Amino acid sequence: MDLTSILFEDNHLIVINKKPSEIVQGDKTGDKTMPDMIKEYLKVKYNKPGNVFCGVIHRLDRPTSGAVVFARTSKGLERMNAQFREKETNKVYWAIVEQKPEKPEGALVHFLKKNETKNKSFVTDSEKGGAKEAKLTYQLIASSERYYLLEITLETGRHHQIRAQLAAIGCFIKGDIKYGAKRSNEDGSICLHARRLTINHPVTKEVLTFTADTPNSAIWKIFEK
Repeated sequence: MDLTSILFEDNHLIVINKKPSEIVQGDKTGDKTMPDMIKEYLKVKYNKPGNVFCGVIHRLDRPTSGAVVFARTSKGLERMNAQFREKETNKVYWAIVEQKPEKPEGALVHFLKKNETKNKSFVTDSEKGGAKEAKLTYQLIASSERYYLLEITLETGRHHQIRAQLAAIGCFIKGDIKYGAKRSNEDGSICLHARRLTINHPVTKEVLTFTADTPNSAIWKIFEK
């Protein structure tokens, strides 16, 4: 594991700036997961015999990047799971989109229904058929000749929520061909990045905010300034 990607580490938590190629949970590719890599890192660093604990608290889609927090203890996992479930965290994302939104800032409210077979969420008119309400706010924070950078704050945490909701207003995320982008990115990523994550430490209760640098790619460098 790349040590420069570690944003925070103590006895209870470890926070990683996830690369677009990395996976939080196993998938059909069989590729090594982030928890597997973290366990290997901790085992070597602390010379631990036997099994090492690493609990998954929340997830990012494989092609996205940014801040992800994992638990190093079962107590930390239980308390952080409750925190995410009760929406006591704050998650801010950056997205590079192909189309400028009609309004420079606003709130989006949709009903989303997940299609398990297609691994995709669809916007519906109501909560019928198991659809769930999805809410986010966005702000246009930068523009280039061809692309637009949005800062997004999630109010709910639905499957593919940002991808589906932005697509619903015609603001397709660069590289996200599953949700309407013109073409894929060469590295298989999509330009969606978990920029800031604010949590309460599960033991000390201290408020912690982690800011994750954007991926080292040409498109993100356009917006670095």
